[in-house]
Amino acid sequence: MCRRLIIISFTWGDVDCNSLADKFGTPLYVYDESVINSRCNEIEQDFLQKWDNTFAYYASKAFSIKYMTRIIKNHGMGLDVVSEGELLTALHAGFPAEKIELHGNAKSFYDINSAVKSGVGRFIIDNIQELELLAKVSHDNNFVANVLFRVTPDVKTDTHAHISTGVKGSKFGFPIEGDMLNEAVKFALNDDYINSQGIHFHVGSQLFEPVSHLEALRKIIKLMLKLKRNLNFITRELNFGGGFGARINPKIEHVALKNFTDPLMQMLESECKANDLLRPRAAIESGRWIVSEAGITLYTVENVKRLPGILYIAVNGGMSDNPRYALYGAEYEAVNVNNPDGEIYNPEGRVSIVGKCCESGDILIDDAKISYTKPGDIIAIYNTGAYNFSMASNYNKLLRPAVIFANNGEANLKVERQTYEDLLKGELL
Repeated sequence: MCRRLIIISFTWGDVDCNSLADKFGTPLYVYDESVINSRCNEIEQDFLQKWDNTFAYYASKAFSIKYMTRIIKNHGMGLDVVSEGELLTALHAGFPAEKIELHGNAKSFYDINSAVKSGVGRFIIDNIQELELLAKVSHDNNFVANVLFRVTPDVKTDTHAHISTGVKGSKFGFPIEGDMLNEAVKFALNDDYINSQGIHFHVGSQLFEPVSHLEALRKIIKLMLKLKRNLNFITRELNFGGGFGARINPKIEHVALKNFTDPLMQMLESECKANDLLRPRAAIESGRWIVSEAGITLYTVENVKRLPGILYIAVNGGMSDNPRYALYGAEYEAVNVNNPDGEIYNPEGRVSIVGKCCESGDILIDDAKISYTKPGDIIAIYNTGAYNFSMASNYNKLLRPAVIFANNGEANLKVERQTYEDLLKGELL
């Protein structure tokens, strides 16, 4: 690794980012731990303490490492997992199994078996086949599984189609209309090893207004009435899912949790009272909202190339450590760590920050607003705390970055940078 003159210029978690790049190399994921703690405290103050009979889960798919799991445990929250790998990560960190829920639309025998043997507290049921499998595994292990039925409420959302999950025809859950849900509920009510608790819904991700959540809740309350009337099924627990948006720039005020939870809880309480329904335990699942704005990714600029109408800033990472632009056009903003307060560069044409992968779609920011940048500079891309580490790959045989947690001026390594020995492990000639 080449050494550079350290210039104190831009900090994250009160740690100088040039120093981080020099010590740990780039690309590098850096998390401000205080932001994560602040989001968890907001959940406690504006949801758990404000409203009776509530609970909150962290959706670990957003960012699943043992240290992050430990933070969630310390805040007394639950954990949402979708695979045996995420479950084992939590268990290895000492997370209590009874506060874990197993989610996902294609749970394998191994996912379910591991969750049952671990004593997981909730199973979010997606389809009748996995319900039957869960009943068998639970019977074989003399275990009673608490289940919620995931329902697709058929509402439109103001987000990219790839992260809109509540629409009709979604791969997730039971359609709100038709007989599929009724058949699953009947099966569950007649099985001694299934304890039917309630309903789960999720409308989509990166939402900044509660319109879709409220529309979905109206439909779910009607469903609660229908299930009570026709099957004597009492909804004792209702999970609103998550999807609360994360801003792309830390200078913008973050989305307050109460903007979603207050109107949802007000509607739930008033409608349950009006319809003589038990007001169920209410839960949320937040992943991106907790962790995304806490994270940045540091890159080294390899070259700057001028072409007619466009200037390319090429960095030493890209879609291998952040595929979200290529997947669904995720928007980001960046800062030149070496010149954070400089005048925004405005060449003739647009500025595009791109990666080193051999794909035309390997773009991080298509129209960047950044100060003058030259090879060797360190740039930081904001709001990369969610779904970057989780989705990282070894495309082009690139190594996965390290993860640093910064807090009160101290930087702590939490995931080591992958080595070439790690990369080739398991390959046979």
